[in-house]
Amino acid sequence: MDNNRISQLTAKEIAEKDFKSAMRGYNIVEVDEFLDIIIKDYEAFNREIMRLRQENQRLKSEMGTQKTEPRRPLAPQGQTNYDILKRLSNLEKHVFGSRLSE
Repeated sequence: MDNNRISQLTAKEIAEKDFKSAMRGYNIVEVDEFLDIIIKDYEAFNREIMRLRQENQRLKSEMGTQKTEPRRPLAPQGQTNYDILKRLSNLEKHVFGSRLSE
């Protein structure tokens, strides 16, 4: 079986299937109508499967891209919130000088 095929039959194979008629056999029109419904379902399922496979491939590709991109740290390594606040306080003192104490 082909890796891209999940079922044993294709819509075309169903449509082309020919049943022998026998005495007290099935109504050929009813069988054909039922097979038409099955064919439409097969086609819809195959379209959905292909759409999902493409989406799956796209998502895998996006994940691979994200794994290879280096992450930028939010703050330099070893720097804590306390260190950042201390630097900010020193910067404010430098910019505003003695006006902060007033």
